[in-house]
Amino acid sequence: MAFSADELRVLRRALANALHPAPLPDDDVQDCLRLAGSVDEVAGEAGRLRAFLLADLARYRDALPGSATGYLELLQDALAAGYDPRPEDLAALRLQRCRPVAAALLERCQVLAERSVRARLAGRAVAATAPAPRSRLLALPGGRAAAAEPERPKTPPAPPRPVPTPERPAPKPSEVFPPRRPAPPAPPAQQRAAG
Repeated sequence: MAFSADELRVLRRALANALHPAPLPDDDVQDCLRLAGSVDEVAGEAGRLRAFLLADLARYRDALPGSATGYLELLQDALAAGYDPRPEDLAALRLQRCRPVAAALLERCQVLAERSVRARLAGRAVAATAPAPRSRLLALPGGRAAAAEPERPKTPPAPPRPVPTPERPAPKPSEVFPPRRPAPPAPPAQQRAAG
């Protein structure tokens, strides 16, 4: 992401104000809000571009082996953009490993997939499908919104409810499951006389 000279000037003023809070003039607040809107727009566009790239990659993968060249190029672009290869990608690369580019990509994707699995198992799952959502910049300290919003009183948390005590003790297993009675003996088998 690149900023213009005017955007850098606004960003520098906003950072200086964050370090040394002071009331901002309305023009500076409006500049900061416009910059935040521009950053949100660029982040949204990057997300749309990433979704298009991944959909295109899936289309080329589904059309293999005829689209091998295009698929390998798109996969390289996706990996450069931070894409974690999926099992379908590994299977497609295994089928195309006779090509030197596919064999090199297969090794790279196996390393990336293993790293991703280890990160998830360690509890540090990284969301690879979408960029992390960013909250909108609503107001800067000392701006117009600070004077307009009164402070809300904090409400104390509700006291915990008491745990009910049982009036009757829990039943014994013999009360719930009575003992089995023995089955009556089977009648003796009748012997046939051979005749």
